[in-house]
Amino acid sequence: MLEFQNITKIYESKNKKVVGVDHVSLKINKGDVFGIVGYSGAGKSSLLRCVNLLERPTSGKILVDGIDLTKLSGSKLRVARLKIGMIFQHFYLISQKTVGENIAFALRAAKTPKNKIPGRVAELLEMVGLTDKRDVYPGQLSGGQKQRVGIARALANNPSILLCDEATSALDPKTTLSILKLLKEINRRLGITIVLITHEMDVVKEICNRMAIMQDGRVIEEGEVYDIFAEPKELLTKEFINSVVSFEIPNEILKGVKGQVMKILFKGDVAGEGVISDTMQRFNVKGNFLHGTIEYIQERPLGIFIMELQGEPAAVNEAKHYMEQRGALVEVIEHV
Repeated sequence: MLEFQNITKIYESKNKKVVGVDHVSLKINKGDVFGIVGYSGAGKSSLLRCVNLLERPTSGKILVDGIDLTKLSGSKLRVARLKIGMIFQHFYLISQKTVGENIAFALRAAKTPKNKIPGRVAELLEMVGLTDKRDVYPGQLSGGQKQRVGIARALANNPSILLCDEATSALDPKTTLSILKLLKEINRRLGITIVLITHEMDVVKEICNRMAIMQDGRVIEEGEVYDIFAEPKELLTKEFINSVVSFEIPNEILKGVKGQVMKILFKGDVAGEGVISDTMQRFNVKGNFLHGTIEYIQERPLGIFIMELQGEPAAVNEAKHYMEQRGALVEVIEHV
């Protein structure tokens, strides 16, 4: 388990103090793929770098399996850091060394016995799908291949935690998906805990099971990714989710609407039960779909529809209550 206990990070200059992380407490369970989301300046990178003490917190504790890393120094801290791998947005490969030599460098730095390095390098290259690139230099690789080398290097010393600092932000969408698929497989195969910071909700939706939203150095919302997508509480969270699942209805369409407009959300198995068609048959109302989709998050369906219901007010109200009884979340949308 990784735990942040009341972490604060303050940056000081001659003229002012800037609070990068403001009293953050989080628990990340073993095997989680945990996303930390926020815009630039939200404090997510500062928080991530506190994990392996690249940024030493001003106050608070970083616990890894119950051990407070902020209390360690010297050789004990170096040993603890070996169990925390990190991959970066810009790869940071050594251009004068081959792919194999880049990975071997991390092993030598950890004092891996010389006779075990070639076998471990081969094992890691196979894991990330680059067996044929061992003797190639970074300049000959694509961005996705460079990031795969970065992942192999980060895994060299069998870490229990893998930190991903905007690891896909420099990649095109297709390559991003391939890297996320690789990270998901690494998580499944090795049971490694992944902490991923990003400003892209598509990334969180694709790979994470839990997440936190940061703003101005604070965590403003956290929980299961599915639950947050279904029922976001904070305005910023809704803004991020709308970047992935947008339900903005053009005003021109709403001007012609005569009935009651509702946002209807179906979670889990309810999304496939035909609740809306049952409602139309049971009550004397007419329905007009304005927008809708079914998203799959952690392989669970999340149905979101915006529709107009026309009929007598009592019938419309009964239809609304019936959908709620069937497990839907129904919100009336005010319109002019």
